[in-house]
Amino acid sequence: MSHQVNESIRDAVGATGKVREAIMVWDMPVRVFHWLLVICFAGAWLSSESERWAMIHYAFGYTACLLVLIRLVWGLIGTRYARFSQFLKSPKAVLEHFWAMLRGHPHHDVGHNPAGGLVMFALMLLILLIGLSGYLSVKEFLGNVVSEVHEAVSSLVLGLVIVHIIAAVVMSLIERQNLVRSMVTGKKQGMPEQGIRYPQYLIGALIFLGALYFFYLTLTGRLPSLTQ
Repeated sequence: MSHQVNESIRDAVGATGKVREAIMVWDMPVRVFHWLLVICFAGAWLSSESERWAMIHYAFGYTACLLVLIRLVWGLIGTRYARFSQFLKSPKAVLEHFWAMLRGHPHHDVGHNPAGGLVMFALMLLILLIGLSGYLSVKEFLGNVVSEVHEAVSSLVLGLVIVHIIAAVVMSLIERQNLVRSMVTGKKQGMPEQGIRYPQYLIGALIFLGALYFFYLTLTGRLPSLTQ
């Protein structure tokens, strides 16, 4: 019991001797993007087998692509932990991360770890590929070939999403903090100086409303160039 208590104390105290506390890491645009993308991918997947739900499928799929494009921009101009420069690392850094994990030295930076950041970026690019192949399929370009690519990439993304979920659960146990909840609240355990100052609520709200409006336009057929 005392050993567990000592471990908890060590986990709560940083290298500088300061006590870790709940700090703001994920800004509102990142959180809005994350959860809307979850909804859009799930909605597109569930509506993919029915012709009656074709417009719903298009709306979810194209909105997912819009969200990714916005996230790519925010990855360049966003807050500290939203930027690609913070978490996109070299293959060597990713391998070193895995070796450290195997040796029992978990990642302690409050942002994305190198492996998680790489998977997230790959997911975004693949979702754009799904959207492009879906668009070409609607336009009947290259016949069934594009449709098969669309389905194959969608299945690949589903597999990566499952891996992502499992990794989030495992890392939550290793880091002793709920990473899923942190993507809701925006907060993780860290040093006070590591936190971001401005959560960007207004930009997050604008992204949410913009995505909702785009979904509505696509669903109601007001963007015929995308659905016909």
